[in-house]
This record gives sequence, structure tokens and C-alpha cells, in this order.
Amino acid sequence: MKLTTERAYATPESAARKLIQLAACIEPVQDGRIHIEKLNAPFLYALKSSGPEFGAGIIYARQG
Repeated sequence: MKLTTERAYATPESAARKLIQLAACIEPVQDGRIHIEKLNAPFLYALKSSGPEFGAGIIYARQG
């Protein structure tokens, strides 16, 4: 019996890939920077992911 469902962004690599896709759609504000809130809101609320998945994805994307 399986009590939990598979999470789409459970691995840092998949979370980072989605964050980079979201970042590509955001207009940079200054010196090529984007506001983290513009990534945070869609990732956490629209895609129903978790804070640890977001953090792991950011860390993985920065290392890449």
C-alpha cells in the first residue's frame, strides 16, 4: 500500500530545471537580476511544491 503520492520536484535536479524554466519567462529588473518572489510564488503555490524542494532547486541551479 502506498500512502504518499509522487512529488514532481522531489529531486533537486527536477526542481532546478523547473526554476530555470520559470526564470526564463521573467523580465530582469537590474543588471540581469530577477526578484526571487517572482520564482517563489509560482513554484510554491501554482505548482504545489514545498519550501525544501524550492531551496534544494535553487542550490542545485546555482552550482550547475
